[in-house]
Amino acid sequence: MADCIFCKIIEGKIPSSKVYEDKDTFAFLDINPVNKGHALVVAKKHTADLLDTDSVMLGKLMVTTQKVAHAVIKGVGADGFNIGINNKSAAGQLVFHLHVHIIPRFSGDGLKHWPGKKLTEQEMRDVQEKIKGQF
Repeated sequence: MADCIFCKIIEGKIPSSKVYEDKDTFAFLDINPVNKGHALVVAKKHTADLLDTDSVMLGKLMVTTQKVAHAVIKGVGADGFNIGINNKSAAGQLVFHLHVHIIPRFSGDGLKHWPGKKLTEQEMRDVQEKIKGQF
């Protein structure tokens, strides 16, 4: 897409701190990292989000994510990592080109996980049935 910042990065029209590239995928450091080594993995072919991406490309994207995660963890000496994909505005997606965040984690880095919510058994069953009904 002509106005997609990630497409422009992939094409070399906007500079990036590239850490990996192959025929189908591209990985670079996030310009606003949560922690040092925070990287983004993108498909070279533009798709808006996870739901807009075919399963073959998703497989390639996850293989690259695994390779890059190994390199990031070793490279920055992280104790672990989180993987994140924000889909749609309500979930915090800012760039509408599918991307996977690899966020290195360090013991005591102060980051917290999102809070869980408690549902009643009936609420769990209701939600379960609604989801199962979509297949």
